[in-house]
Amino acid sequence: MISISYKAKQFLVFLAKLLIVGGALYFIYNQLVHNEKLDWNQFLDLLERKKSIVGIAFILYLSFQNRFLEILKWQNLAQKLQPISLSKATEQVLAALTAGLFTPNGIGEYAGKALYFPKKDTGEVVFLNLICNGIQMILSVLFGIIGLLILGYWFEMGILLLVVSAISLTLYLLKKITIKGYSLSQFFTKINALPKEMHRKNIFLAILRYLTFSHQYYFLFIAFDVDLPYFTLMGTIAAVYFIASSLPTFQFFDFAVKGGVAVYFFGLLGINEWIVVFISMLMWFLNIVLPVLIGSVYVFRFKPQLLKTESL
Repeated sequence: MISISYKAKQFLVFLAKLLIVGGALYFIYNQLVHNEKLDWNQFLDLLERKKSIVGIAFILYLSFQNRFLEILKWQNLAQKLQPISLSKATEQVLAALTAGLFTPNGIGEYAGKALYFPKKDTGEVVFLNLICNGIQMILSVLFGIIGLLILGYWFEMGILLLVVSAISLTLYLLKKITIKGYSLSQFFTKINALPKEMHRKNIFLAILRYLTFSHQYYFLFIAFDVDLPYFTLMGTIAAVYFIASSLPTFQFFDFAVKGGVAVYFFGLLGINEWIVVFISMLMWFLNIVLPVLIGSVYVFRFKPQLLKTESL
């Protein structure tokens, strides 16, 4: 077995951090500067005409609240393993977000959080993070279906509900089948074993978070002079999040994926494409880019458990 020196491990960890942070900054820069659909002159002109310190502060506050609610969700669930402070939960969530930037659907986020806990707890961390993200996905589906019904997609939703029902029935019938020692029945039993208070708090915070970022989207459209009925606009926003979250993607392509879906749905309402693209870009910048920039600091500060042990 090849033994790697402490100094070599330090260098490899530093190199990994550099690749994560450097890659994150490169992809962010590339999206903002080289995206041909972004007309910065139109945006700056609108910003000059609409500039409002209160409005900008409100939009920024919604971004803060969106990520803060996610941090509270993780702090709540992580108590199953050990009580963690708000500052520690903040570090784990933002560093994991940065680490998951290059993985499909943010899978790397699971590994990022697991690094903060003893190796024996890795499976439990992955499970708790699945609960944390899973409720957000369920809400996206539920609100998305409501949104599509508001927009008049009754036939399509009928077919979707039949498909979902068929999948649910199949999973129920197969729940006791074991694959490599694991089964759906065990998974559901594990979910039910979590304290009900923990579940209630997780659901409550997830609903608040969904309402936060969906209404941030709504208020940005209002700022761009889009005049549509509240339920029509919110229904379309819910549909966009539902469809976009159902597609496999990388976090750094989140802007392109949501933007593409948004252009289609909002285009049906007669909204100018450049407005939709810019609002999608702003949502991506405010809710992904800014947290990733802060998370990059935490990534550089992170010291793996192995190095901590060997440095003693």
